[in-house]
Parts: sequence; structure tokens; C-alpha cells
Amino acid sequence: MSIIAGRDTGISEIEQKALEIIKKRGENGIYQYELWRELGLDSRDGSRLAQRLLRRGLIVRKPAVHNGRRTYKLFIAKHVPKPIEVDVDADEFLEIPCFTCRYLDKCHRGGFHDPVKCPLIRDWIEAKMREKAKIPR
Repeated sequence: MSIIAGRDTGISEIEQKALEIIKKRGENGIYQYELWRELGLDSRDGSRLAQRLLRRGLIVRKPAVHNGRRTYKLFIAKHVPKPIEVDVDADEFLEIPCFTCRYLDKCHRGGFHDPVKCPLIRDWIEAKMREKAKIPR
């Protein structure tokens, strides 16, 4: 089973084979030169292949020493979503003019009361921006 499915991925057949070999090695990884040998590549082409996969974030390459020679070990990249930090003050939500607007039930995009064109929202946002930037009126 392939690691990356679909034709629109831009992954070549040799890159796909390389990813499958690296994945089979699991947490132990594979020495870069071993991958080249399994794929029948010389060091130049093998190095370029590893660089392409590395640039795309598909693999991780860690320096290693094997038989007294410097080389790299290759691993499948584990994509861990980065947490998004948002500094939100809940009190600011209570200040949004929509909560006290008498037209809230009639407000919708493209309607007579449109939030995109609402002067109350515009004025509130501008006031918040001035407040954050400490710009006087």
C-alpha cells in the first residue's frame, strides 16, 4: 500500500518507492546509502532524491556514523499538528455590537442589514484597532 495516494501529489515513482522502503524500516530508519543501493541509484542521484523528499517534509534526515563514516539516517516524517495559540479576552466578545443590535435577527450577508457593511461593526473594529495600536482619534 502506498504512503501517498493519488496522481495529483507530484510524487514520482522512484520517490514513492523510496518512501515505502523508509516506512518499512520504521523507527530504526535506514542509512541513506542503503536506500540508494535498494533503489539502484548512485550517490549523486540518491542524495538528490533524499533532498527532494526532505524539502517536501516527507522525511527526516539525521546525521549518523556507520563503519567510521559520516552518513545520514532517513525516517518518515511524523506530521504533528502545531498548536495554535490565540490570545483571546472573553470580555471583548461581550462588547461586540451585534449582541445588542435590534436587527440581529434580520442580519445576513447580502441582506439589507449586512454585517460586511454594518457601521456599528466597522466603528467597533476601528476602535479596537486604535486601542491596540494606541492611536488617538
